[in-house]
Amino acid sequence: MINTVALSGASGLIGSALGEALSRQGIIVRHLVRNAAQAGDRHIYWSPNEKRIDLQRFQDVDAVVHLGGEPIFGIWTRQKRERILTSRVQSTCFLSSILAEMSPPPKVLLVASATGYYGNRGDEILDEQSPPGDGFLATVCKEWEAAADSAVGAGIRCVHTRFGLVLTPQGGFLGKLGPIFRAGLGGRLGSGRSYMSWVTLDDLVRALSFLLHADAAVGPFNVVAPEPVTNKEFTRSLASALNRPAFFAVPAPFLRLALGSMGDEMILGSARVVPKRLQEAHFQFKWPTIRSALAAFFDLENQPNADVR
Repeated sequence: MINTVALSGASGLIGSALGEALSRQGIIVRHLVRNAAQAGDRHIYWSPNEKRIDLQRFQDVDAVVHLGGEPIFGIWTRQKRERILTSRVQSTCFLSSILAEMSPPPKVLLVASATGYYGNRGDEILDEQSPPGDGFLATVCKEWEAAADSAVGAGIRCVHTRFGLVLTPQGGFLGKLGPIFRAGLGGRLGSGRSYMSWVTLDDLVRALSFLLHADAAVGPFNVVAPEPVTNKEFTRSLASALNRPAFFAVPAPFLRLALGSMGDEMILGSARVVPKRLQEAHFQFKWPTIRSALAAFFDLENQPNADVR
């Protein structure tokens, strides 16, 4: 039985939605905050950089959800890469070692990860048993997940949730694309053949809650919809949902020039990831297909197909 959850990254897109959902279930949610002035009944002060944490407020915590980390999007300078890696590995290592020393420790540690773990794999179907890939993101994810080993060794049930692209009209990737497509300026990226593994924010939050309460859930879980799509399929579906054309295409060399290795790995890279373990655990997706998800977002289920070249 989970009554109290400590949550990092609580002010972010995923964290805020998860915190609200858990609160509606009657669960007490305590935010991990880095500003000591914010500490209070519903907040726990911590500073991974300084290796400081208010353990007193952890005493009745049943589960911990760690979502924090430097934003991935942006030009990957050397300093940006270092922040992306360090913010995830250092904080996870510190948190898991602290939890491992508690007596008794929390029952569950749920740590965010990403489908970047698999690297650029073309049209290969990837599940949780697939080996890690190559590239910067794959390296980050491998080290990120390994950073929780202290908690695993202490007998804490540890779950690594490998997120795909999170879709919601309220922000994130789709929030940026919406205005472009509404203006009729949308189009595929590169060849359009790269696979996108995605999940709606609603289903992501439901899956995280499901994994928190599933006593048998241990190790990696791909938190993605059952039907990954190519960028061309995604473009066609979004244009159709908005009843707009999508004639344009952004050439791959331009993306590489403008975004560097971030564009190469995140925009042009292909990961056809499926949620095998979630489905085996009988989790039910509310939005399993991209067309149903986008139609629900924009309330235009009966619009005709868009013309996408």
